[in-house]
Order: sequence, then C-alpha cells, then structure tokens
Amino acid sequence: MDKKQIALMAVDALKAEYPDAICSLVYTDPLQLLIATRLAAQCTDARVNIVTPALFERFKTAQDFADSTPEEVAEYIKSCGLYKTKSKDIVAMAKMLCEDFDGIVPDNIDDLIKLPGIGRKTANLVCGDIFGKPAVVVDTHCIRITKRLGLHNLKDQKKIEFALRDLLPPKESNEFCHRLVLHGRAVCTARNAKCESCCMDGFCPKNI
Repeated sequence: MDKKQIALMAVDALKAEYPDAICSLVYTDPLQLLIATRLAAQCTDARVNIVTPALFERFKTAQDFADSTPEEVAEYIKSCGLYKTKSKDIVAMAKMLCEDFDGIVPDNIDDLIKLPGIGRKTANLVCGDIFGKPAVVVDTHCIRITKRLGLHNLKDQKKIEFALRDLLPPKESNEFCHRLVLHGRAVCTARNAKCESCCMDGFCPKNI
C-alpha cells in the first residue's frame, strides 16, 4: 500500500470509530475560538473551557480586549499556564484585529498568522471549524499518529501540514484531524499505543 491508500483507509476507519468528532473547545464565535486555541497551548482543552466563560463574559469583542491590558486579561487566565505571554498576545492580537481587520477574524491562513501568538495550527483550526475550508491541524496527536501510519517521517509542522494536504481529501482533512485527537487520547497514546484496540490495526505499517 502507498501513502495515499493508507491515508484514505485511515480517514474511513476513524470516521467509523468517531463519527461525531468536533473541536473540544467551547466557543460561540470566531474570536472566542481564536482566543481559546491560543490559551490551549501547553494546557488542556478541559482547563481552557473552565477559564473562558468568565473571560468571555468580561470581554465580548476584539475592541474590549484591545482596550484592556495584559495584566487584566492575565487575572482571568492564570490557571492556563504561560499566562503572562498569552495575555500579552491576546491584547496585541485584538489590537491588530481592530486596526487592520475592522475587528473581524480573518478567514485565511496568511492573514491569521500575522496576528501575535497565532501559528499555522490555530489558523488551520479557525479556517476549518469557522469558515469550512480545507484544513490540517498539526498538533502532537496528528504528528505522532500520522508518522506511525507511515504518512511522513517529518518533524517540521508546516512540512507535515503540506504533506498531509497532498494525501487527504480536502473535505475530510479538518474532521480527520479532530478524530486523530480523540484517537490519540484514547488508543494511540504517546507512551503506550494500544494497537490491539486500534481501528487501523489491519493496515498500520507499525503492525504489518
């Protein structure tokens, strides 16, 4: 089997195993997803979901964040880790949104990655979940599982993103990445891959 065949089989297997895969972060608009994803760096989604209700009650628009200070924002997000850096990024990001994008979250990766603290992983998530565009969210689960599947032997996230874009059907790529997160947490973990319980056991090169 070549990489394309394995990728298509993985798409089908994970779709059957996790039919309702969605982002585990709770949000109601593009700005909230953008900020929640920034907060999720080196922090669990569960923790972010505990923090964001009060944060988003206080700050409802990009202008609200832009008019605040990193110190004020930090008070709401201290339990997320790296809160000083994250609060600075959020305020700076909000100011750029207001100054350059009329307070509206951009719908493309090139503009999104101009925002302070926003990398390609977050940009892809926003483009896929908010704007319905083909997206490849390269997080630790994606890197680990797609490498075990033999789809690449890369370390650079951007290179992995483009390698997977060449292998995955565009309409499936975003949800495929959400399913990798669920599978990575439950089965194909970093420390102990439960291959005997894996829906991809029959074609994963790791077991052939």
